[in-house]
Amino acid sequence: MTTNTTANTTATSDTSTTAKSATTEFDWFALQEQAHREFGARVAQVDDWTAATPDKEWTVGDLVRHVVQEQQWIPPLLAGLSIEQAKRRVEPLGDDLAAEWATHSARATAAWQAAPADAAVQLSYDTVTVLDYLREQVSDVTIHSWDLARATAADEELDDLLIEAVWTVFEPQRDALEASGLFDSPVPMPEDAPLQSRLLALTGRDDRR
Repeated sequence: MTTNTTANTTATSDTSTTAKSATTEFDWFALQEQAHREFGARVAQVDDWTAATPDKEWTVGDLVRHVVQEQQWIPPLLAGLSIEQAKRRVEPLGDDLAAEWATHSARATAAWQAAPADAAVQLSYDTVTVLDYLREQVSDVTIHSWDLARATAADEELDDLLIEAVWTVFEPQRDALEASGLFDSPVPMPEDAPLQSRLLALTGRDDRR
């Protein structure tokens, strides 16, 4: 299963141009905090950092490291730095990934709260608004929260409003997700399945097994 849903170095422009209607329907800044609570709750339950995850090439440690590294980019990029300038601000992570998550989650959250929603952010594939980048990051952390829950036998049920919001980001891209190379093929899922199951299925994940 391909894992990197919204990394700033590999995202596709489709992600930043869809679900514009979600701008007024959801408080994405509040959802960012909720997504981080979801991920942090699962990080706190990790007792085997070498365990396998639904992201086939990653262990639990690899998965958490990826999500933490994404948070490291957020403050410098929201401050207006270029990719090359931000890269020089990103330091290697230590071995205590739970502590690193706590540190960089807090820094990222503070940066989001201080950033104007319509300000420009330079990513590797395009220049987008803060709100577009925020939706990408909320979606990334949300999907990986489920990955981590499945890997650690933690509670897999995520916040309903968070799932609903991320659905508005991914569902319009249904046909483009697999073509982007960031996801496995969508998993067939009944239309009456829970929205969380259908969202995960769009990203090649099947929560029924």
